[in-house]
Amino acid sequence: MSRRTLLIALPLIAALIWIVAFPNVAVIAGSLDGGGMHWVEFMRSPSDREALWTSLWISVASVIASTAIGLPLAFLLQRAEFPGRKVLSAVATLPAALPPLVGVIAFLFLYGESGAITRTVQSLLHLDAAPWALSGPWAIVFVHAYTMYVYVYLFVSAALENYDTSLDDAARGLGHGPIRRFMRITLPLLTPALAGGALLVFMSSLGSFSAPYVFGGGLRVLSTQIINSKLNDAMGVAFVETAVLALSAVAGLLLLRWLEGRRQYTITSKGRAIRTPIRSRGVKLFAIVLSTLVVTILVLPHGMVLLTAFAVDGAWTTQVLPPEYTLDNFRRLLTDPQLLPPIRNTVVMAFIATAANVVVGFVIGYLTVLRKFSGRKLLEILAVLPWTIPPTAIAIGLASTFDSFDPWHGKVLLVGTFWILPLAYFIRGLPLVTSAVQSSLRQMEPSVEDAARGLGASWWLTMKRVVIPAAKPGLIAGAVLAAITAIGEFVATVLLFTLSNRTISVEVLQQLRSQAFGTASAYSVLLILMTFILTLTARWLQGRSEPMIVQ
Repeated sequence: MSRRTLLIALPLIAALIWIVAFPNVAVIAGSLDGGGMHWVEFMRSPSDREALWTSLWISVASVIASTAIGLPLAFLLQRAEFPGRKVLSAVATLPAALPPLVGVIAFLFLYGESGAITRTVQSLLHLDAAPWALSGPWAIVFVHAYTMYVYVYLFVSAALENYDTSLDDAARGLGHGPIRRFMRITLPLLTPALAGGALLVFMSSLGSFSAPYVFGGGLRVLSTQIINSKLNDAMGVAFVETAVLALSAVAGLLLLRWLEGRRQYTITSKGRAIRTPIRSRGVKLFAIVLSTLVVTILVLPHGMVLLTAFAVDGAWTTQVLPPEYTLDNFRRLLTDPQLLPPIRNTVVMAFIATAANVVVGFVIGYLTVLRKFSGRKLLEILAVLPWTIPPTAIAIGLASTFDSFDPWHGKVLLVGTFWILPLAYFIRGLPLVTSAVQSSLRQMEPSVEDAARGLGASWWLTMKRVVIPAAKPGLIAGAVLAAITAIGEFVATVLLFTLSNRTISVEVLQQLRSQAFGTASAYSVLLILMTFILTLTARWLQGRSEPMIVQ
């Protein structure tokens, strides 16, 4: 254990205990004020019990719905070759490019009571009222399924790329039918991928605020209940609700990890997945029609947001589509002194948080993968802890910890200042960068660093020529994910922002409340463009990376 390692690790552990662990401890301590009476109040409250139960079953339903979409889609695109497959593959991950609030807005404009699809169906069927109301728990599950199935799809697709289809051929030769082959061979091998995707869906759904807020119709879930309690100055109950939300997320994580670990399967053959061309004309035609329909459904939300961004505010009332269009919405974003600050705040705060994520995430990845020291496991746990905590709980913890200046108790005043939001974004993005860097560095043979030092290279030269290049793919991927998360973050922001540091996501909600649909959509298009620019930049940087032999 080197002195340099300890000099880096110990302050880092202390800082993470302060900004990651301490706020959560403060929430638990706050919930216990009054001898646990707030917990008694929570358990006796019908609204809080309803919020807990509703949050849990909506999250489970979202997992089921997302799996029902993502699993078949992954099999279709990875196992079959048909006309339109490449186009469908290109747009299959489009929902991931929609920040949560933007996705909710797109569904509101498409499927809400005054939405374009709703009005179209109403007109075609000559109905006096909207054929449906996008409100209530199943509306939330519907929105979650569209925006979150991508997790299941990506995890299963990655697993199928490494899947040896010769296993199915062997089982077929032994007389096993398709259902038996799927249940006995395919599904067990895909269990880790399914568990990983399901876990992301469950955690995202449990902490979801945008969809329940817009489409809940008065339905209580824990994320909205926490904000209501905070606004009503019932902080003791808010602390209990936050603790229950965090504990529910951790329980879901442990349950899925247990299910994943019940069986361990490994592919030992060196075969590869093979796509099977569709020969039947009827099946091929059906695949083409289905692909066209799915592509249309996936592209519609983006197209609707883009179309509405050019709509004149106040002109879209009872028409199927906005009747008047203008460029003024985008022009005002860049010239109106009231509309420009949210853009500047979003970019600056996301940049600060992501830059800090890159530096700290790289250091943690380096220490936990390539160095051995007392406290390494604690450092790794502190780095991934925010991943298990919903953003609402993170925001409440920060609000309760950094609301006053009290150095003796580890408190500084950040609430109401510019820096509280970059701190929240940093905490949320840290697990993304750390995990990505760890994955990259684990592919590097540790002896390479020792060999460089043995040949006389200094510590800094070894880092520059060996370790940083090895970590670069993970750094780029993690930084992009952290930046995308920061620019579209809404849940923690709505709890911590002030008028001076409001972001695009908060301003979008404000414009919606003012019925300024065109301005809200213009902001949304800007968020989507930022996401695409970040993604393209990451691909360009990865393309410039020089291959390096690390074994």
